[in-house]
Amino acid sequence: METDTQQSRFAIHAAAREGQTKQVESLLNADRRLANRRDDDERLPLHWAASYNRLPIVEILADQKGFDADAQDGAGWTALMMASSLKDADALVDLLLAKGADPATTTSNGQTALHFTASKSNLDTARKLIAHKASGRIKDKRGQLPLHRAAAIGHVPMVKLLLEHKSQINAQDIDGLTALHHAISEGHGDTALVLLKAGAETDRKDGNGAFAIDLAPDAKVRSYIVRAAEEEGIELATVNPVMQIF
Repeated sequence: METDTQQSRFAIHAAAREGQTKQVESLLNADRRLANRRDDDERLPLHWAASYNRLPIVEILADQKGFDADAQDGAGWTALMMASSLKDADALVDLLLAKGADPATTTSNGQTALHFTASKSNLDTARKLIAHKASGRIKDKRGQLPLHRAAAIGHVPMVKLLLEHKSQINAQDIDGLTALHHAISEGHGDTALVLLKAGAETDRKDGNGAFAIDLAPDAKVRSYIVRAAEEEGIELATVNPVMQIF
C-alpha cells in the first residue's frame, strides 16, 4: 500500500491513470515540473495516460515544455508502444506520431511498437506505424519479428501487411522457429497457407530439428495444411511422412 507521502508525490500519475483531466490540469497549473516526474517504475504521467487511452490528458501533457514523445519507462516502453497495444486507440496513436514519436524505438527486450500491435491484431495501427517508417525487419532479443507474432496468433491480414512491407518470411528466432513454424504449431492453417504461398521454406528446421509441418497440434490441422499445400503445388518437408505421431 502506498504511503500518504507516495500518494501525494505521485498524485498526477494516479490522476493520469484514472482519467481525471481537471485534476491533472490543476496539478500542472500548480507545478509544471510534475509532467516530467517519474514514479517508482520510472513512468511519467504520460505513460499512465497512454496505457489507459486517456487522450485528453495526453494532449495536455504533449503541450508541456520539454515533452518527449519517446520518453521510456523502466522497461523501455514508450507511450506509442502502450497505445499500439490497445484497441480503439487510433486517435492516441495519431497524436503521438504527430508529436514525433519514433516507431523504431525499442524496449529493453528489443521490441518495437510494431511488435506489440502485431500481437494485438491492431491492423489499422500497424498501417499507421508503417506509414511512419516502422520496420517489420527489427528482431527483438528472442530473435522474433512482428511477423512471428502475427503468425502465432493467426492474423492473416497482419501477416499479409508485414510481408507486403518486406518482412523476412524465413527468419528464425532463437529457438529456430520461423513464422511458418509458429503458425502451424498454433493450429492456424489459413495463416500457414498464406505463408506457404508467399514463399515460406518448408525445409527449415527449428532448434529441435523439426520442420514446421511436424509441429501441427493434431491430425486435422496437419491434413488440412498438407492438402491445401498440395493443391498449390507445394511440397512440405517432414521428418514424419507417415504421421506416426497420430
